[in-house]
Amino acid sequence: MARYFVVLDYNGTNFCGWQRQPGQDSVQERVETALSTLLGTPIEVTGAGRTDAGVHARNYVAHFDCETDNLHTDANLLYKLNCILPYDINIQRIARVSDTAHARFDAVKRTYRYYLTTQKDVFNYQFLHRVQALDIDKMNEAATLLKNYTDFTSFSKLHTDVKTNNCTIFEANWVVDGGSITFTISANRFLRNMVRAIVGTLIEIGRGKMSVEDFCKIIEAKDRGKAGSSAAANALFLEEIEYPYQF
Repeated sequence: MARYFVVLDYNGTNFCGWQRQPGQDSVQERVETALSTLLGTPIEVTGAGRTDAGVHARNYVAHFDCETDNLHTDANLLYKLNCILPYDINIQRIARVSDTAHARFDAVKRTYRYYLTTQKDVFNYQFLHRVQALDIDKMNEAATLLKNYTDFTSFSKLHTDVKTNNCTIFEANWVVDGGSITFTISANRFLRNMVRAIVGTLIEIGRGKMSVEDFCKIIEAKDRGKAGSSAAANALFLEEIEYPYQF
């Protein structure tokens, strides 16, 4: 069997998330169906991780196994796959990788971005969360402190089946460009709903409803009920997944 990495983009608006779920439309199921149809054999796809319902992804990575060992040389393969897939999923490329390569377990860094705006945008509103003026300096002060912690139970969806709530944060900051405000956060792994919970809590700081000291106490409490509400899914993008090798 040959192993392949698939790099794809998807607009998560119409999906329950990446992962297949009974009775719901998922990106994983759509990709598996397209590959199985085109290759004429059942294909199972393993993704780099879950994304929440309504969350989008650029450069998402997944892998699958197939008996054919030269798929990556088929010049028409991507065109055919993207014709089968709906308009909101696009496969960028397929790469032959080692038989032991793993889209999820080999990933060493994941980067998300959340997009806020203080201006009404009639063209991109579906990918933005509109807010009033915020204290970005305070939000950045709090965001920087995330790197001092490893246990993010306070920002995790309850009753998940993970073995640990520990994550290593590499970067967390807000950048303002005119009316656009972008939050970038990178880590070795993320918990379910973690980024949206962090963003929602940081917005509370920006609104003056919470202090930086309160933010630290929330993390240390290891209690999801202490943190702010999760920010809306429509403005969150999984932007990049990094591996210790090229493919």
